[in-house]
Amino acid sequence: MKSDFLLAITQLAAEKNLPRETILSAVEAALISAYRRDSFTPDQDVSVRINPSSGRVEVWVDKTVVERPADTRLEVSLDEARQFKADIQLGDTIIIESTPHDAGRIAAQTAKQVILQRLHEAEHSAILEEYAEKEDEVITGVVQRIEPGQINIDLGRTEAILPAPEQVRTERYRVGQRLKVCILQVLKTTRGPRVVVSRSHPDLLRRLLEMEVPEVYNGSVEIKAIAREAGYRSKVAVTARQEGVDPVGCCVGLRGIRIQNVVNELNGEKIDVIQWSPNVNTFITNALSPAQIVGVRLNEEENIATVVVPDKQLSLAIGKEGQNARLAAKLTGWRIDIKSASIAEAEKAAAKPAPEVEEKEVEAVIAEEPGPEAAPAEPVEEAVAEKTEPSPAAEEVLAEPVVVFEPKITEAKPELRFAEDILGPKPDKPTDKAKKKKKKGVSAKEGAEDGIRIKTRRRGADLLGEDEEL
Repeated sequence: MKSDFLLAITQLAAEKNLPRETILSAVEAALISAYRRDSFTPDQDVSVRINPSSGRVEVWVDKTVVERPADTRLEVSLDEARQFKADIQLGDTIIIESTPHDAGRIAAQTAKQVILQRLHEAEHSAILEEYAEKEDEVITGVVQRIEPGQINIDLGRTEAILPAPEQVRTERYRVGQRLKVCILQVLKTTRGPRVVVSRSHPDLLRRLLEMEVPEVYNGSVEIKAIAREAGYRSKVAVTARQEGVDPVGCCVGLRGIRIQNVVNELNGEKIDVIQWSPNVNTFITNALSPAQIVGVRLNEEENIATVVVPDKQLSLAIGKEGQNARLAAKLTGWRIDIKSASIAEAEKAAAKPAPEVEEKEVEAVIAEEPGPEAAPAEPVEEAVAEKTEPSPAAEEVLAEPVVVFEPKITEAKPELRFAEDILGPKPDKPTDKAKKKKKKGVSAKEGAEDGIRIKTRRRGADLLGEDEEL
């Protein structure tokens, strides 16, 4: 019987994946509830001990020492108490073993319910402790159920929740699909532990790089910052802690095999690995890659970095819908203002003050008063008018090309015109029947009188008709 009891405890521990001591403590609590219902009072201090080697159950209770006990459940006689402790006196409390021979049906049912409840609580607490230690870690799960607001993922011992904000817009999930997710938080609720996971958190990319790149895992390469737009593009800033190590090359791998594994796990998301630098200008320049940067100007008070790029590189620096600039701002922590080189030069030229030399000369001229030898104003105006009026010789020079050019135009036009323009409008072509009649009616003699020779052998029928009209 005892061996069967211990065997059942061992099987239950293996099934629930709980320690054997946890199962024994749950059974002890259940026996206390059962024995307290039948053999002891509700407020009495009762404890149950199960021997782990033999499986024997022992029930111990506190009783008061009296001369004549009125209630054996609460009191014990002095002679019986001195069998356990020789120097005990009246009125003292002693712990005595009072194991009942058997329990009733109701007590057994109560013990069963208590055992199940304690096992559930122990299992929930074990799951909570297990996954609480795995926060920010990557774990593999299977999509079990898809609901409108969330997706339930089976992690083995429990179910995790993938809420809609933590999903990737470009991904499509299906039941039975295996996913790698990042554990965000573990919450304790009345229904048990609640595990919330994510597919869009930057820590997922960080953990995947640690899994694929040994240098990142052992600390030779450090990930300084990550900026991610899940499903589209991410930027990772890395630096080397050990001399002679290329951080970007370690993350990319030979022929890009390492970074390609991460990209495949994220369903084609583009990943830019850049070199981190303590110099802010260099870091911002690297963050805006692959665009070329002409210069960077920092405003530390407002935390704004003005970046100048070539005109041809402006769209590349900004990226599609501003994605490249937005990720660079997240990665560096600076607000980035991108300007083309031409606009920057125009603003710089506009910001320069106008030359003051000319203004001073104008002021000096205005301030001077006319002396006695100064010329009157009217002759000056006449001289200006004479300079502005054109001379007659100039008028003739300007007019001659017009006079000479007009007859050339009239004479050149007839030379370019065709014979039809000289002879006037050509009459309508006769129909085929009229042509046949004309051929029959015109003789060689009439043609000779007109002075026109008709050569029917060299020309076709259409040319013959035109010669006849002429």
